[in-house]
Amino acid sequence: MVRPDHSADDRILPFQIEATRLRGRLVRLGPLVDEILRHHRYPKLVATRLAEALALTAALAAALKYDGIFTLQIKGDGPVRLLVADATSAGQMRGYAQFDEAAVAALALQDADPSVPRLFGAGYLAFTVDQGQHTERYQGIVELEGATLAECIHAYFRQSEQLEAAILIAARPPVGATAENAGWRAGALMLQRLPPEGPDETEREDAEESWRRAVMLMGSCSTAELTDPGLPSEDLLYRLFHEDGVRVFRPIPLKAECRCSRARVERVLASLGAADLEEMKIEGRIFVTCEFCGRSYDFSEADLAALPAAPEDAADS
Repeated sequence: MVRPDHSADDRILPFQIEATRLRGRLVRLGPLVDEILRHHRYPKLVATRLAEALALTAALAAALKYDGIFTLQIKGDGPVRLLVADATSAGQMRGYAQFDEAAVAALALQDADPSVPRLFGAGYLAFTVDQGQHTERYQGIVELEGATLAECIHAYFRQSEQLEAAILIAARPPVGATAENAGWRAGALMLQRLPPEGPDETEREDAEESWRRAVMLMGSCSTAELTDPGLPSEDLLYRLFHEDGVRVFRPIPLKAECRCSRARVERVLASLGAADLEEMKIEGRIFVTCEFCGRSYDFSEADLAALPAAPEDAADS
């Protein structure tokens, strides 16, 4: 058992409820989510949903075995048109949103905490596992059904034959003026149910009862607890599941890091035709800004003439 680190943040803490065949992950994000949001200065409604999506992405990614990139995308026809968060198997995370500024401002005047349908409109939630150009991508898609992101992902869980799970998600904007409370925070708590080992009916009934009990206990976790910087992850898990025994495992660190680079942008530009490049020029130059981190890349006519030949994975960013 790993000794608790009460100062740890930006990590996924795997755990197991000893009396059952239930596993889980507790995600606590602090400086990571604050750094990502600071790049964009989004309105509070948009920033809150992106913070939640980052916590959700970390929890879902940790439930899968992959070597590459896990991406969560929400697309709709409402005030927020697109929201993207992704995580690499090495723990690098990033995210961004596209939205109608006037529509979001108008909605904020009507509702301080609008539902997913009001914010995103009609659309879908999708997640993709990309392990490179020589492997097949896996993608799951579900319509945006539910008032919250947690309810939307539960709709996918109900349809999935591979993943039976329950999840809580929370985000908190900066509060107060003290160092302890500074910055955005987000968290996610996920329980995963393993398939029963045998056909015994009694065992199945016991497993069902254990699952219901664990979900009920998880439901007692408040938004304040999930995002409280003063409440260690181990203490929260003990508060929730100590009666059935809870064991934590080695935490998985996370960090805010964009994967964009000038070389990547060069490969993308090199894959475009001359007509496309000409359309992108502004006074003879091409300016490319990364949606995730806001970094800008400037290409002169000489830079464009010296672009390398495009490799097969030019579009992978």
